[in-house]
Amino acid sequence: MHRIEDYALIGDEQTAALVGADGSVDWLCLPRFDSGACFARLLGDEDNGHWRIAPVGAERYTRRAYRRDTLVLDTEWETDEGLVRVTDLMPQRDRAPDLVRIVEGVRGEVTVRSTLRLRFDYGSVVPWVRRADGHRVAVAGPDSAWLRSVPEVPTWGEDLGTHSEFTVAPGQRVAFVLTWHPSHKPRPPLVDPYSSLRHSIADWRAWASRCRYHGPYRDAVVRSLITLKALTYSPTGGIVAAPTTSLPEEPGGVRNWDYRFCWLRDSTLTLSALLAAGYQDEAEAWRNWLLRAVAGDPADLQIMYGVAGERRLPETELPWLPGFDGAAPVRVGNDAVNQLQLDVYGEVVDSLALARRSGLSPHPDVWALQRVLLDFLRSVWRQPDEGLWEVRGGRRHFVHSKVMVWVAADRAVRLLEENPDLEGDVESDLEDWRAWRDEVHRDVCEKGYDPERNTFTQSYGSRELDAALLLIPRVGFLPPDDPRVLGTVDAIHTELGQDGLVRRYTPAGTDVDGLPGVEGTFLVCSFWLADALHMTGRTAQARELFERLLGLANDVGLLAEEYDPVGERLLGNFPQAFSHIGLVNTALALFAGEDAG
Repeated sequence: MHRIEDYALIGDEQTAALVGADGSVDWLCLPRFDSGACFARLLGDEDNGHWRIAPVGAERYTRRAYRRDTLVLDTEWETDEGLVRVTDLMPQRDRAPDLVRIVEGVRGEVTVRSTLRLRFDYGSVVPWVRRADGHRVAVAGPDSAWLRSVPEVPTWGEDLGTHSEFTVAPGQRVAFVLTWHPSHKPRPPLVDPYSSLRHSIADWRAWASRCRYHGPYRDAVVRSLITLKALTYSPTGGIVAAPTTSLPEEPGGVRNWDYRFCWLRDSTLTLSALLAAGYQDEAEAWRNWLLRAVAGDPADLQIMYGVAGERRLPETELPWLPGFDGAAPVRVGNDAVNQLQLDVYGEVVDSLALARRSGLSPHPDVWALQRVLLDFLRSVWRQPDEGLWEVRGGRRHFVHSKVMVWVAADRAVRLLEENPDLEGDVESDLEDWRAWRDEVHRDVCEKGYDPERNTFTQSYGSRELDAALLLIPRVGFLPPDDPRVLGTVDAIHTELGQDGLVRRYTPAGTDVDGLPGVEGTFLVCSFWLADALHMTGRTAQARELFERLLGLANDVGLLAEEYDPVGERLLGNFPQAFSHIGLVNTALALFAGEDAG
């Protein structure tokens, strides 16, 4: 049975594939991140679709690594017969998505087998396969996939799969190309696999060279930035939370969600990471995606959208897939899209303020949009909501949500103070929004703070804690040296800590999230703890925690959403943008200005 950390990521900035430790591509959605998967073994078995290339008789790779500063993956297999290397990549597409797998002999003569089982619509549809123009062509409904090898190798059909077997000696190479396109259209132009490899390496290295962080652990920072770039849907600039669905937050449990969408909660932290690392163009593309997605009636603002800004993301279950390691149900779509989360208004306003301060190109509609969002938020901010973590146990007055309401008001006040020539009655707005900001601040401090324990709480009247409270000093709600901040950081560290890491909150024994079971420690929250420790003067502890978190990444530097300290394994969807955003921002906070030497 695979573990989540057994997988590596390749992608073309419109979709992504996961390659397992046994050389099998077990997850790939085509043509977009949120399309149906044609390889769904990740959540089922071999009959749900996969593509394995490995030496005959071998079970697990000997070593693997990305080419330096790229998303090109090399996997080496050492056998009794010799050494063979498989290079996997998805070239940035012209028209059609291509998956390229190049087998190269390094030492001795090694017999290699390719087993391809295409199963469209999340492993439920077996295509009709035929030969045409030197290809094996698989067709089912709207989907078509073309497989060819360069040079051609013996290939045959068996057990509803396409198989190839061949031997490579030192210096010999066999390249496979799998190309998807709509079945009603002509075959797209052929790509040269070796040219694609050269161009992919050059393109990724050119992109990585733009990173202006040169402090300690630069390789981990660059790997995280490359991962964020790989999770970007390049036509729109949207960044998916993860390329997967239903990888469990609890082994065998029901906390399985679809993360192949773009969350507004990530917006400010994403912008901060991209801008600080020197990626202005990507930050601007994300800002522009954000503006398009949230346009319209502010009452209709959603917490997440599709990669092109789609609003309808209905949640359904796929009963034919048993789930990763039996964790069911497998879900596609996400009903949390219908939740009320007041914090997203603060995150949007904060993101637009950050974009303005950072010198992103001005947008004519930004101020008008902010005014409408602020006016609506002011009318509803006293309502309970589902909160940052999308709980399904009923609405509450979540403290983090109210803090982000304060952020929205605060950023509006600052904007008017710095730009008195903005449209409208600035003097009147400034007076009103200052009063509103102060009102929200008083409300949170009176109702969301427990003076007996010297800590802010998860919601008004609750004794529970929430790791999102670690963001209070970061957003400027209170200064880091405020005793209430120090008490909150210490309480979270103690009560939500597990083996030095941090859980989001404590679901066991409470009705907060309305779900059975528990979950692992949350990696981005653990990065937030490192940030809070640093801001409150405990930099040595912060750096120790940061180094611990780096050690939780898998062998190719990827992080999931959560980590199980007891089972010592990653949990949740993978790789997780939020975790890698946390890594970048914490590294920049701890080490910016230092030379890696």
